[in-house]
Amino acid sequence: MDTVSFRIRNTAIGGGAPVTIQSMTNTDTRDWEATSEQILALEDAGCEIVRFSVYDEKCAEAIPEIRKRTHIPLVADIHFDHRLAIKSIENGIDKVRINPGNIGSEQKVRELVACAKDHGVPIRIGVNGGSLEKDILAKYGVTAEGMVESALSHVAILEKCGFRDIVVSLKASTVAKTVKANRLMRSRSPYPLHLGVTEAGMSDSAVVKSSIGIGSLLLDGIGDTIRVSLTGDPVREVHAAKNILTAVGLRSNGVEVVSCPTCGRTRVDLASIVRKVEEALPATDKSLRIAVMGCAVNGPGEAREADMGIAFGSVNAVVFKKGELCYSDRLPGVVDRFINDVIKELE
Repeated sequence: MDTVSFRIRNTAIGGGAPVTIQSMTNTDTRDWEATSEQILALEDAGCEIVRFSVYDEKCAEAIPEIRKRTHIPLVADIHFDHRLAIKSIENGIDKVRINPGNIGSEQKVRELVACAKDHGVPIRIGVNGGSLEKDILAKYGVTAEGMVESALSHVAILEKCGFRDIVVSLKASTVAKTVKANRLMRSRSPYPLHLGVTEAGMSDSAVVKSSIGIGSLLLDGIGDTIRVSLTGDPVREVHAAKNILTAVGLRSNGVEVVSCPTCGRTRVDLASIVRKVEEALPATDKSLRIAVMGCAVNGPGEAREADMGIAFGSVNAVVFKKGELCYSDRLPGVVDRFINDVIKELE
């Protein structure tokens, strides 16, 4: 099913446009200087859309100052008070995110939609497993089916108003529920989907949960924007999102080093060699896949498949470039020779 397409400021969403990376600030939005600085840091990391909380009028009043100092589309996150969403739109926000379950009556949603329509501002309907409406909970409980029913009911309100610039997110704190909800939603709705596992946590397990949930959906061809929700510095979210997009083949994230986990056949200190290679690599946006392999079983094949690869025996190694055997050489000099060749390739 083709998704509805539109633009958020200068960024295309849906309709086959590239999947975009989102994050969210954790500064006090009323402090427009601190918020702007964090957004600029997120931009530098590769963030393409940023959201921030608008929880009172001072937050909404900060939007013009934030927008003057930043460059990527800005999204106002609104709960409970539709008037803040309206004021945010009037102050120049590029998109609003609402949870219709707590925004109020249908009439309030209609007032917001009318304002968004007048200003050409898209709306994200955000449905979280932890904040479903009482009637949905009574009928379904906290389930993927309930999340989708909630989203579709609020989509219908916007459609009645002739509004179709809609993004939908369905997030739960469990991977399976998040994946199931988004698969079901995609089968029933043409609107772009924003993906994420909400409240994933802070540690490595949070990145794992997000990678499985977001990655499995992206591999299904589902998803138009993503956010990796991590406690702490939001720049980590952007790096994790870039890695997910790279892992599923939707984006190149500069130099990628692949290496084997080692086994009893390995006769070199592969971990230190990989570390030496990684530390020698210059900062670059150029795409290059490098394989550093430890034995003769999978090593030559993997090295041959990479842009540049090296596979070790006990005292020597073979080096490949674009599938062709370039040379063989002995340790330890072969490592430095390989590193120099890689650096030349990146120049």
